[in-house]
Amino acid sequence: MKSRRLVGLILAATTLAALSGCSAGSDSGKTEVVIWDPGLLNKMSADGKPDKKASFLDAAAAAYEKANPDVTIKVVETPTDITATTAQFQAASLAGNGPDLKVGYTGGGTDSFAKYFVDLDDVLSAKVKADLTGFDTVRQGYKADGKLLALPYGAGSYFYVFYNKKLATDAGIDIAKAAQNWESLLAAAETAKAKGETPFWMGDLEGYVGAWTIAALAGGELGSSAFTDMYSGTTKIDSPAMLKAYKAFAALNSKGLTNPDAGSLANGDSSTGFVQGKGLFYIAGGWMNQTFADAMGDDVGQFAIPMFEDAKYPDAVAGGTNEDISLTTYAKQPAAAKKFLDYLAQPSTIDLYVKMNQSEASNSKSADLSMITNPLLKAEAEHLATVKTRVFPFDNVMPQSVIDLFYKVNATTFLGTTTPQDALSQLQSAFATASTK
Repeated sequence: MKSRRLVGLILAATTLAALSGCSAGSDSGKTEVVIWDPGLLNKMSADGKPDKKASFLDAAAAAYEKANPDVTIKVVETPTDITATTAQFQAASLAGNGPDLKVGYTGGGTDSFAKYFVDLDDVLSAKVKADLTGFDTVRQGYKADGKLLALPYGAGSYFYVFYNKKLATDAGIDIAKAAQNWESLLAAAETAKAKGETPFWMGDLEGYVGAWTIAALAGGELGSSAFTDMYSGTTKIDSPAMLKAYKAFAALNSKGLTNPDAGSLANGDSSTGFVQGKGLFYIAGGWMNQTFADAMGDDVGQFAIPMFEDAKYPDAVAGGTNEDISLTTYAKQPAAAKKFLDYLAQPSTIDLYVKMNQSEASNSKSADLSMITNPLLKAEAEHLATVKTRVFPFDNVMPQSVIDLFYKVNATTFLGTTTPQDALSQLQSAFATASTK
């Protein structure tokens, strides 16, 4: 669900040797546990390196090492690019020289590598499994009795429309009305455009904004099981609901409601324009909470991506548990890795994650709610408490090859070079191929 850019596989091949885990032991004689993270549990700075002051995984590793002086936790940052980091892990796993633990995306991004992950049903304690939520997103095939492939981490991010309060006031826009449904949101966007403002500021070069918008709108049509039903074959990917969602997203560009370079601007480079007041609305997820709160203070607000006026599930919100941690079948230090995994699963450790990131709540029933200090996250938590229809997104559910294509056709459909119907036909065909492998 977070920004995932599609690039070639050369990066993965050239970095594999340097990043492969050698966890038999460090030079100091300590037991070394290697964990790979593609910038999910650690925060990355502008130069692509971990921001040590804000990186949760580094902080957790340091605390664990202090309490366990005979163990070293080696955190290795893999490419944040989802295709590159996926290819790297695939290659390392085939060679049996990857990490002991791997941080990844829940759903299809984990399910695709099920054969390389230990079943954690016999690893995690009954207490941990009773305390945490999100296990349904990391069971093989999304089956209740499926192999438990990972430890779900955090309550997840949901997709919202962030807005600039000053620009809304200047344009005379009633945000409460704009947030009622998709049609009202577009009407507000047209009003902003008429007043000389850019309605939606975005960067959809990689197709991510399309992924979030389509997940929400299709979820409003089909309900909580929208995409797991597509995975099981109960619902077709090229369904009328998906076509309706694709057409709605493509219309943002065709109607001139975005910045002119939205289709060529990388999502990671787009938030600056919103912070600078260049656009009224910005579609993203909770991972932007801290960034926007720090930069804009009280001048930023948000509401869930609204559903179509005639949606069957008008309260739907898309998102959910996003990150997870898996234990590899070839881990060189499985016993030590299991102990560190148990440490990460403790409520107090997850509280530290919430405290440091302020982008999502804890998935522990024993969470310390005082850890949430970000006003945007607080507002989201209050909203989510009232929501009955939570939709696990397409790009979390599907096999990785289908996810990669999803981003690609989202971008080209936005530009108008692919029709919504053709995009869905491609996805349906790709899923049929992936399902037979």
